[in-house]
Amino acid sequence: MKRVIKKAVVLGSGIMGSRIACHLANIGLDVLLLDIVPSNTNQTESSENNNYQRAKLRNQIVNDSLRAAIKSKPSPLYDTKDSKLIKTGNFEDDLPKIKDYDWVIEAIVEKLDIKQSLFEKVEKYRKPGTLITTNTSGIPIHMMIKGRSEDFQLHFCGTHFFNPPRYLKLLEIIPSPKTKPEIVDFFLDYGELYLGKDTVLCKDTPAFIANRIGVYSMSSGMHGITDTNFSVSEIDKLTGTIIGRAKSATFRTSDLVGLDTMVNVSKNLLSTLKNDESIDKFNIPKVVEELTAKGWLGDKTKQGFYKKSITKEGKKEILELNLKSLAYETKKKSKIDVLNKTKNIENLKERLRICIREEGNIGHFYKTTFFDLFRYCTYRIPEISEELYRIDQAVSGGFAWEMGPFESWDAMGTQYIYDEMQKNGYTCAAWVKEMLDGGHLSFYQFQKGQKYYYDLTSKNYKVIPGSEKFLYLDAFKSEGIVWNNSGATLYDIGDGVLNLEFHTKMNAIDVEVVESIAVAIEKAEKEHLGIVIGNEGQNFSAGANLAMVFMHAADQEFDEIDMMIKGFQDVVARCRFSGIPIVAATSGLTLGGGCEISMHCDSIQAHAETYIGLVEVGVGLIPGGGGTKEFALRAADDFTTGDIEINTLQEYFTAIATAKVATSAKEAKGLRILRKGDRITINRQRLIADAKMRVLELHNNGYTQPVPRNDIKVQGRTGLATLMAGVAGMKYAAYASDHDVKIANKVAWIMNGGDLSAPSLVSEQYLLDLEREAFLSLCGEPKSLERIQSILFKGRPLRN
Repeated sequence: MKRVIKKAVVLGSGIMGSRIACHLANIGLDVLLLDIVPSNTNQTESSENNNYQRAKLRNQIVNDSLRAAIKSKPSPLYDTKDSKLIKTGNFEDDLPKIKDYDWVIEAIVEKLDIKQSLFEKVEKYRKPGTLITTNTSGIPIHMMIKGRSEDFQLHFCGTHFFNPPRYLKLLEIIPSPKTKPEIVDFFLDYGELYLGKDTVLCKDTPAFIANRIGVYSMSSGMHGITDTNFSVSEIDKLTGTIIGRAKSATFRTSDLVGLDTMVNVSKNLLSTLKNDESIDKFNIPKVVEELTAKGWLGDKTKQGFYKKSITKEGKKEILELNLKSLAYETKKKSKIDVLNKTKNIENLKERLRICIREEGNIGHFYKTTFFDLFRYCTYRIPEISEELYRIDQAVSGGFAWEMGPFESWDAMGTQYIYDEMQKNGYTCAAWVKEMLDGGHLSFYQFQKGQKYYYDLTSKNYKVIPGSEKFLYLDAFKSEGIVWNNSGATLYDIGDGVLNLEFHTKMNAIDVEVVESIAVAIEKAEKEHLGIVIGNEGQNFSAGANLAMVFMHAADQEFDEIDMMIKGFQDVVARCRFSGIPIVAATSGLTLGGGCEISMHCDSIQAHAETYIGLVEVGVGLIPGGGGTKEFALRAADDFTTGDIEINTLQEYFTAIATAKVATSAKEAKGLRILRKGDRITINRQRLIADAKMRVLELHNNGYTQPVPRNDIKVQGRTGLATLMAGVAGMKYAAYASDHDVKIANKVAWIMNGGDLSAPSLVSEQYLLDLEREAFLSLCGEPKSLERIQSILFKGRPLRN
């Protein structure tokens, strides 16, 4: 039977339920969000005769929860307009409506008896065959279906999202012994394809996979941390982005989640785990016990391992806990050598190899932390998973790790780490030695473009199920490299398509990256069908190399800047006017020059989490790589008969003048950065493959090389006066500084074609010349240099 989900009910509107509802709305589902009726409603409603007021009172909890979710940052919605897809109600009045829905998701309080009571009510109205799932993070799935009908049991399983559901990639699928296999297969496929998740099949074991490993890692680490002399903030630096973990790292994550949550999970695991050789590590660390006793639970109580404070001068300050005295102290600046060694290394594998080979206290800390985690994971197979890749997928997807435990082990050197663990007294499960002795020297390998994992049963490598849908650039690094320099690598990814991957810091655009684009186009036009510009990192590109611009501007080397900008404009134009289709596969930060490159490709295949915009105004400049020209062109193309043309132009102008960044690919369509023909990929792992298919589609549909435009309508003095008047109003209202006005007026000058007496048709090159002239003039402005300097050396924007 073909199953389609068009409508879903979420039972429970708490932090998880409301945000799950939002993510379902993100993909276009019709969502009904239900919760309990407030306890005081009956007393209040006796004086109410109006049905609307009665419903408002009875739905107060669910409505308040949904409003709070929509207003929260980061937003759970790709576009706030999608909140209209979510209807609200309550369990008493609206539960009968579930008969019309395809999927019912329970996300109420983590208490078995309350869940069972709700399921009993659900069964009265649920249509046979309807999918029914729970978002529990740890209650055994088989215990929830006691007393339920056979049809309920056959269609019931766990679908465990991680908070926030929009951003964390993991969706654990946990069947009970009664769940129909086709239901499990459906959710594994649906979660990956439609929800954009790493869907991981889990056994019905305590805390499933991600929380079992993640909580162990955090709890074990905290036990060991108290014996070191590192401060709270130093530990968070050592366990954060440097090793591919979330920026919140260890203690900040604890504050965000809540120490009481950590205590509850630990207690549940202590009471349910029967054969865990490391059960003692789940005992609550002493420092957590003491903080919990004081009621210092993290963000929810305004203090935990960190506390916000106000100095005598009235400035905001973040204090950190002294782990020994439990007093709050000002963060001390500390020099940690390994941070300096790795700060300019973009490749995570290289950073991990450096960290694990450090000497002294830092080396001891990393060895203790990683070796214990690796050891623990080896013993969880086959207890929580038959396959090691599921552990990596679950932990990295649920806790925002770039690499899971076994992937990290491989990155550091599989045999080397095993030998070091043996020397330091960390004994792995026997299968690891057996694997290495059998000549299998890594947990993963790439073969013929697919990713394989070591299978304990067959004692050989097997392809990861579903990996045929993805393209892994790592699979082409041994045989598929066509060309490379220090800033980029060009791969042959098959079927006549090349992939250009940047690998500068934050994929910033420098001379090497510009050269790589030109070389890629030249090679593709001779021997290939098309190009994908994309990578598997966190960001497509954070923009141009500002340090280079600052250096030349500070030395007043304006000819150098002119050559640099002209070179970038030329290569961006090559993207637009090449003889082969080029598709930008964008994800993460796609700012400034990164946005300009992508807008000039034939198509954009954008990951849903693409944060894209022309942000140069924020650093005292204007988009000088074709971005301002492109917005002027798109504004002209958007004019239709009967339009007030200046209104359309103003929308494009405002996006540049306010350095507007779209917070999702969907929002980027609304801002017209993505065009109607540009496409969105929900699952990040599919992005390169989808972009490749788009290249082939453009080629097979008879790709025609574009030609430069000379028919761009600009408004001249009339449009210029209108936009400048608006900017003056912003200054008068104290929304813009004098320098903001100067920059915005230069943007207006370009987009209106300069000092033209009447609306006129101009060429792309005409606008590009105006762009370059404005960019150069701003490079000579002291206030622009101050803005660039603030970003480069303080990491924050300056309004001057």
